[in-house]
Amino acid sequence: MSWLVTGGAGYIGSHVVRAFGEAGIDVVVVDDLSSGHRDYVPAHVPFLEASLLETDVLTEAMTEHRVAGVVHLAGFKYAGVSVQRPLHTYTQNVTGTISLLKAMSSAGVDQVVFSSSAACYGTPETDLVTEQTPTRPESPYGESKLIGEWLFANAGRALGITHTSLRYFNVVGSGTPQLADTSPHNLFPLVIKALEDGRTPRIYGADYATPDGTCVRDYVHVSDLATSHVAAATALAQGRTLEPVYNLGSGDGSSVREIMDAFAAATGIDFTPEIAPRRAGDPDRIVADGTLAARDIDWQMRHTLQEMVTSAWDARPRG
Repeated sequence: MSWLVTGGAGYIGSHVVRAFGEAGIDVVVVDDLSSGHRDYVPAHVPFLEASLLETDVLTEAMTEHRVAGVVHLAGFKYAGVSVQRPLHTYTQNVTGTISLLKAMSSAGVDQVVFSSSAACYGTPETDLVTEQTPTRPESPYGESKLIGEWLFANAGRALGITHTSLRYFNVVGSGTPQLADTSPHNLFPLVIKALEDGRTPRIYGADYATPDGTCVRDYVHVSDLATSHVAAATALAQGRTLEPVYNLGSGDGSSVREIMDAFAAATGIDFTPEIAPRRAGDPDRIVADGTLAARDIDWQMRHTLQEMVTSAWDARPRG
């Protein structure tokens, strides 16, 4: 038996694939390579280049590889861009998930770990987010992730599919120099690109109600995240009952200035960040409480901020 990893050629997905391998669990990867990289998938791992919208192809792959469960990471993940492309976002993230559920039902696959998002919370009224924090998504992306959670919950009731959803904020770092975050929208790649180009990275606002005046956010290492995806899948396979939703968070967060200082230390580049005006709607501090995930799915912050930054810099694309 094996597990299907959708989006397994992406930054997070490729780390999840490797974590399954380290646990001795076979996987098969489905990815349309719209943002993933074929060379991120190990040569020995079965790979299918396909869209989630191809229900029959998914069904055939699950049957052929005797898939027992799915880790669902594939989707359009850019919250800001989703505002300009809502129909594309819903097609990929909602219609795609429905297609996946149809294929799972046809193939008799009844376990799923869903890669959700802290974007489900929108801008919470409290700076420490728990699983009980009200969900008020503020973008089509966040809405699509919350709808995905609803779909799996309803499929659980109607079809007997066991499931859990993992919500997290900013995923950073690398478990190996071969797997970089190549997103054009994430903070770490933006800082790395600026430094590589000889530009000064920018901080948006330095007058927030935080110890150093810059925003505090949750940053978690991608390898730690991958470990908990595998732990959740293993728990489902063992018949353990999991919570419907878990936050994977640090509980305290890091400031933007701390990140800049860590990049200066990792790179040896002495720079003073440019201070730009605040961006509208940026709260002072938002971090997630990972207590429940630590209890049930081996969630730990095993990497320091400096290790996150150094591993991201070492994995930066070259040439």
